[in-house]
Amino acid sequence: MTRADVGIEDLEALRVPLTGFCYRMLGSAADTDDAVQETLARAYRHLASFDPARGRLSTWVYRIAGNVCIDMLRGARRRALAVDMGPAAENGDLGAPLPAFRFVEPMPDARLFGVTDPAEQVVGRETVRLAFLAALQRLSPRQRAALVLREVLAFSAQETAEILESTPASVNSAVQRARATLAADPPEPADVLDPHDAQQRELLDRYVAAFQAHDVDALARLLREDAASSMPPFAWWLSGASRIAAAMAASDACAGDRLVPTAINGSPGFGQYRPGPDGALRPFALILLELRGGRVAHIVTFLGTAGRFTEFGLPERLPR
Repeated sequence: MTRADVGIEDLEALRVPLTGFCYRMLGSAADTDDAVQETLARAYRHLASFDPARGRLSTWVYRIAGNVCIDMLRGARRRALAVDMGPAAENGDLGAPLPAFRFVEPMPDARLFGVTDPAEQVVGRETVRLAFLAALQRLSPRQRAALVLREVLAFSAQETAEILESTPASVNSAVQRARATLAADPPEPADVLDPHDAQQRELLDRYVAAFQAHDVDALARLLREDAASSMPPFAWWLSGASRIAAAMAASDACAGDRLVPTAINGSPGFGQYRPGPDGALRPFALILLELRGGRVAHIVTFLGTAGRFTEFGLPERLPR
């Protein structure tokens, strides 16, 4: 490839992998969109300065993306999951909602993965899990970038050094420190979504059937004893199958709701639709399930996400 051969289509071909990189760095869907757009705009404006003889186009573009993300993270507060914000609730009092920037936000798999190799898809899904993203937030921006570039996106130490305008030794040191930080408090394990796994499909089908029938006993049987349930933007969360079942039984707010499957952060997800005054089913919330050992380990209901349903390939309304 010569400089003259590079065009806007070559930059656009990097949009999906850039989205994955920026999302792992920022933990925010809206910020990721801004970062990717700014990266591609800067790359296009400065395309004449790209020299193929000095390295790959991807390395050059990721240097721009790294600078954009690190600039956006200056002074930013660490995003987290509700389960990381404090102890589990003792009752149903949700408290006041927190600002959106306090939480790791959901992202559709369709925007994050452009690979077709099953092994690469497994690795990709594991590294966009909510718990992994929340763990990345504990790292400094440069450590986060070094770890993602080296161990998720498979750039060499030399390429990563070029992207971060550093040295291979500094990159390796940053990766080692990042690994040590993550190992000291590793993310909770979960089963990666496998659309071809018959047992996973059966579990999810049973969950949908029990949810839509508002069958609390059936739902409780699908939960691990140590299951958690959270509802961003509230810091409130519940621990334990019995407490979650009791909360479900105490309210019929979800009676009549329907679930439509999607894939969120490498995990099974659903669009939750709720009947309106006219009976039409409209978007209400995105739900992510984390599975472990053939049971549901974590239910995350993202309230206030009705406006993002089309982004997840979900219809704007369902027939009655």
